Amino acid sequence: MARYHDNEDVGYDYGPDEDDLCDFADPGGRSALRAASPTNPRNRSCPACKRRNMLTPADVALGYQCDGCADACERGVDY
Repeated sequence: MARYHDNEDVGYDYGPDEDDLCDFADPGGRSALRAASPTNPRNRSCPACKRRNMLTPADVALGYQCDGCADACERGVDY
């Protein structure tokens, strides 16, 4: 008999592991942007608002925009 809390066999994903959270600039927060580091500096412009030094190369590779533009987009405001 299967236990309800034993979901390994059905492939449930309960979200990011703790190790995944260290990749984020604001772990556990609202931002999806990646943390800046010496190998991933925050030196790229936002593709929406064109503000400089808003994104890291990892953010750009993922197709992200800055938090301000992402929040505005979620509210239905377009740049």
